[in-house]
Amino acid sequence: MGDAPKLFRVILQVADLNKAITFYSKLLDTKGRPLRGSRAYFDCGPVILAILDPTPGGIKPKSNPDNIYFSVKDIEKAHARARELGCLSKEKVHDESAGDVVTRPWGERSFYVEDPWGNELCFVDEKTVFTGH
Repeated sequence: MGDAPKLFRVILQVADLNKAITFYSKLLDTKGRPLRGSRAYFDCGPVILAILDPTPGGIKPKSNPDNIYFSVKDIEKAHARARELGCLSKEKVHDESAGDVVTRPWGERSFYVEDPWGNELCFVDEKTVFTGH
């Protein structure tokens, strides 16, 4: 496949770094690594999820325009953590609740969340991930 680029980091902007570290540590069930520059890194397989708080520089955070997708081994445990955090999506996906664990028309078993800063995420059962192949 030649020299295809590899995705290694995705950044989400937040307005309170400490609150975001606590939130994402619980949601992702992994500990974040606070770094200089008002950011923290979460190791998510080969891709790092970076949480960035631009507010110390006087910049208002912007939420991502679309979902970020995570595959998980135990979707029920991930869903329980999201429910406990109160971040399950209230939207609909193909006329079904986005916040419920549902098998979507493309075959993925998933649910959607929205973080306190408006970033949207989707958690997919790793056994049902659809990659287009």
